[in-house]
Amino acid sequence: MIRGLIFDFDGLLVDTETPIFTVWEEVFREYGGTLTLAAWSEFIGRSPCTFDPYALLEETVGRPVAREEIESRRRPAEAALVEREGILPGVSEAIEEARTLGLQLAVASSSSRQWVLRHLKRIGLAPAFAAVRCSDDVMETKPAPDLYLAALDALSLDPEEAIAFEDSPRGAAAARSAGIYCVVIPNGLTRSLPFEDADRILASLDGVSIAALIHSVEGDPVGVGERA
Repeated sequence: MIRGLIFDFDGLLVDTETPIFTVWEEVFREYGGTLTLAAWSEFIGRSPCTFDPYALLEETVGRPVAREEIESRRRPAEAALVEREGILPGVSEAIEEARTLGLQLAVASSSSRQWVLRHLKRIGLAPAFAAVRCSDDVMETKPAPDLYLAALDALSLDPEEAIAFEDSPRGAAAARSAGIYCVVIPNGLTRSLPFEDADRILASLDGVSIAALIHSVEGDPVGVGERA
């Protein structure tokens, strides 16, 4: 019986990923390089502290770059774009329906707790979640299962009692490694990536009935790998 839902944050509840990629694209262009989505996909779903875009930039252009000078411009530009991003379509409705159904809700994100909580408060979703588990709370972030196991523990749920919602292959791998049924909702950056660990793929949460989804999942054992 499904008793809880666990959501990724970046790119799933709010599209913070596209603004960050956009700013880095501009930085690469300034230095005569090109940032490809294929290269950037190595970052998506991982903790920011495990990936060094500057090293990739220097490798791409073949010379050292002025990291501190770039950072002084990049951070404000990124923050300005991210602050414009609101809740993605269907998210508010899905959360409201889930709460009406009496489901427990959590966030499992490879980002820092400060980042996630700040934006959850900004978009007004912080009160909806009984638990928020971030990179600060675990030894390993996605694709390791630690974040999802921590969220399950916080909600006192077994893996088969939850559904995970993800937007990245690493996130889907983490959810499935934790034994949780995973619904993937790709965003503009992840739409072309392979989702081998997804149990189901939806274009959006917009118009999705959580009750109907739960009914179908409970009739579709974890691991079957249905794609819609």
